Amino acid sequence: MPKAIDHDQRRREIIDVTWRLIVKGGLEAATMREIAAEAGFANGALKHYFPGKDDIITGAYQLSMDRVISRLTSAAQGLEGIDALRAIVRGTLPLDQESRESARVLLAFWERGLSSQAIKDSYEEHLASWRRDLTALIGVCRRQGAITSETPDETIADELILFNIGATVLSAIGPSYARPEMLERMIDDQFAKMGVPAELAAVGSAQHAS
Repeated sequence: MPKAIDHDQRRREIIDVTWRLIVKGGLEAATMREIAAEAGFANGALKHYFPGKDDIITGAYQLSMDRVISRLTSAAQGLEGIDALRAIVRGTLPLDQESRESARVLLAFWERGLSSQAIKDSYEEHLASWRRDLTALIGVCRRQGAITSETPDETIADELILFNIGATVLSAIGPSYARPEMLERMIDDQFAKMGVPAELAAVGSAQHAS
């Protein structure tokens, strides 16, 4: 009998290949022909697993998000309040090779979103969820006395998101302007703007320097 095909496994393989092609050469390198060739498929066979390229790009983006979530879960494990917030902010920034590779995939996803309403809508949903989660954690930190700034929680969340997106873009196209040591200093600056007491800020910085 012919061997059963694991369609979910094939889709994961296609997404992995797409992710690697984008990291190596950007969105232009991830043509349907190249994706099929790298994944070991005949031309046209991808349509059996994905309706179109947007669906493959979205899958590669989701793979990047899954890796980010895995890093955040690990980084924030056992932490609460301001320490958890700092770990989450650091975990979403391009501070290591893996996160800088993810930045290339994000740029491709954003570029595709300019011409795809579905991708644009998907990212806006992600932004809304990210903002809600950050705002909720910032509120916890404020109630614990770790954030004393009069800046509204939603505004702080927006500033952290903009900081993250700017750093992500620069890490991919102008890495000398987003060196890890620069980003670490900027994290300290962001937390100082929140009015985090010096003793709490010092503890957080020491934890992540070790």
